[in-house]
Amino acid sequence: MTIEAFDRVHLDGTGIDRITEDEVVAVVRDALAHGRGGRIVTPNIDILRRAAADPAVRRHLDDADLIVADGMPLIWASRLGGAPLPERVAGSSLIWSLSEGLGRDSRSVFVVGGTPAPAGGGAARAAARLTAACPGLRIAGTISPDYGFELDESTYADFCAKVIAAEPDLVFVGLGFPKQEDVIERLRGDLPRTWFVGCGAAVNFVAGDLGRAPLWMQRSGLEWVHRLGVEPRRLAGRYLRRDAPYALRLLAWAPRWAGRR
Repeated sequence: MTIEAFDRVHLDGTGIDRITEDEVVAVVRDALAHGRGGRIVTPNIDILRRAAADPAVRRHLDDADLIVADGMPLIWASRLGGAPLPERVAGSSLIWSLSEGLGRDSRSVFVVGGTPAPAGGGAARAAARLTAACPGLRIAGTISPDYGFELDESTYADFCAKVIAAEPDLVFVGLGFPKQEDVIERLRGDLPRTWFVGCGAAVNFVAGDLGRAPLWMQRSGLEWVHRLGVEPRRLAGRYLRRDAPYALRLLAWAPRWAGRR
């Protein structure tokens, strides 16, 4: 199912909803009020690049109800292509705005992800900060699963059972792409009235385990530079060897799309 009220801008085969962050929150609140669940995917340059080459990644995007642009290069490409997206809608921002919006309706969220720890982990710390900042928000549960939990079927099944039993209105899954999308896919059938957001590092940001870039870097498209400085060994190959060349190609191709419409 897709939300048909919004046009989609197509970037290298991926349709991205022309929607603001406030509109995302309004859509989710209205859907929950009518008993409808859904799924939000927040592709950045890395996800867009992988979707263009990998049908398994493409499947996750095709199955989403809302697809929003988490990356300024996507915004720039849409402008060059003559169909501008209104703004960047990052998962690390949505975790706050959706929590605030659901708090107004006294609804619940389940937080998955963050640094594993014997007593709660990053998900519990993130949940505590969300409830402190968002009056009315209820926490249905938190899990910071051990790395590789999905490789053991018994552990994976127990994890899923805990989320399903909590019957949350919304689940933030911060396990990195595409693992978080695989988890969401497995949970959705048992929670048809729940919304899911794959939010990457957002749980770590909220928990305070990872610092987000200053606002000026976020707005200028330089957040990746900050992330690279914080985690160079993990991100250098992805950002510099794969994502940067793809971003340049995307921007170069974008003006051609305008002539095809």
